[in-house]
Amino acid sequence: MFAPRIQGAKIHRKGPQELELMRQSGRIHARTVARLREAIAPGVSTAQLDRIAEDVIREAGAVPSFKGYQGFPATICSQVNDVVVHGIPSDDEILREGDIFGADLGVIWEGWHSDGAFTVPVGEVDEESLRLIEVTEQSLGLALEQVRAGNTIRDIAHAVQSYVEAAGFSVVRALVGHGIGSQMHEPPQVPNFVDGTTGEVYDTKLKRGMTLAIEPMVNAGGHEVFQDADGWKVRTRDGSRSAHFEHTVAVTKDGCCILTAP
Repeated sequence: MFAPRIQGAKIHRKGPQELELMRQSGRIHARTVARLREAIAPGVSTAQLDRIAEDVIREAGAVPSFKGYQGFPATICSQVNDVVVHGIPSDDEILREGDIFGADLGVIWEGWHSDGAFTVPVGEVDEESLRLIEVTEQSLGLALEQVRAGNTIRDIAHAVQSYVEAAGFSVVRALVGHGIGSQMHEPPQVPNFVDGTTGEVYDTKLKRGMTLAIEPMVNAGGHEVFQDADGWKVRTRDGSRSAHFEHTVAVTKDGCCILTAP
């Protein structure tokens, strides 16, 4: 789930015990994602998927962190076609052959958060949609390669933006990733683009023990988005499709530990 604007707050670096709790949270998250992937098919409603996710999380003794967060009513954010983030699942929203579907979800285990997202084709989809999904996932992989002590947030942002734009797509600029830990949203912000300025966000150095939710959101058309009338759903301004991938990661002495990895 993308971050609200966080300015001036101290970055909390996690110790071994805290990281282990986040790792346990991330494992539950990964199991939930695997179960969702199995269930996604034409004819399935997004509310059905939401119920599956909540069941998996609660059966593990964890809590779905999005449900009730700032009033959000569901376990997953449902992202169909032109929805970038924060769609509310519904029994009336039925997946159809040719759609693309993304889910963003969070888990709390013993007070510690994990957050992640993925996008998949629903049945057979067009080539551009497949390429959009592939490029977005690959851009996350390139971002994770930059997660090592001594690098900066700018290195992550540049890795995503340069790859996505070279592929002919655009990076959403109104929404960013974030730090994560005992709170869903912690500093620092993690943009997926570089706006040409220097400053606190881009110049933030990565240090061992930092934990981040890195989440490229990529549009097939322009980068502009708008908020739907329901006050939650964010859509592409031009109606183009959007894809979203996210992992929760920790900066370690060796580079990057993906806490939400399968």
